[in-house]
Amino acid sequence: SEAEDLVANFFPKKLLELDGFLKEPILNIHDLTQIHSDMNLPVPDPILLTNSHDGLDGPNMKKRKLEDREETFQGTKVFVMPNGMLKSNQQLVDIIEKVKPEIRLLIEKCNTEETVAELRTVESEAASYLDQISRYYITRAKLVSKIAKYPHVEDYRRTVTEIDEKEYISLRLIISELRNQYVTLHDMILKNIEKIKRPRSSNAETLY
Repeated sequence: SEAEDLVANFFPKKLLELDGFLKEPILNIHDLTQIHSDMNLPVPDPILLTNSHDGLDGPNMKKRKLEDREETFQGTKVFVMPNGMLKSNQQLVDIIEKVKPEIRLLIEKCNTEETVAELRTVESEAASYLDQISRYYITRAKLVSKIAKYPHVEDYRRTVTEIDEKEYISLRLIISELRNQYVTLHDMILKNIEKIKRPRSSNAETLY
């Protein structure tokens, strides 16, 4: 049966795959500065204001400054990215793109055997991992928007690196949890193998 194949073949195979994934160099970076990404948004030069009380500004100079200021600030402010699109942290994106299919596969396997009620808990936890990844992208996007608006505020830049580091640690924990969930699934289905097989055999008997 499919349940027996999961226990005998699929689950052991996934355990080995995820264990190997956890041992890859990208998931064993101890110096988290290595996963920082360039914001690609330079800090603009500070605006120098001349002290009008130092006696150096004549009437003509003041008039010219006012005219220049009017020309400079006409219309609506537009925040332009001087180096093009602000990209995501590519190292984290690469890990996420590998992790998401594993999460979906675990959810799919939980739906395979609906006779085991405990699998709903595993499925719910797996779905929460996808939500967590979405929240990371949304939070980071908001912070990057703040940096574009307030490029001189260092705290926003630091916060982006902080959430990148946090997400890196979270992704490693998610992969570890996926591996542990397969151990749980293996144990649950093995304990309920007769219960899973019984409805099918009963149905088969009624056919004859």
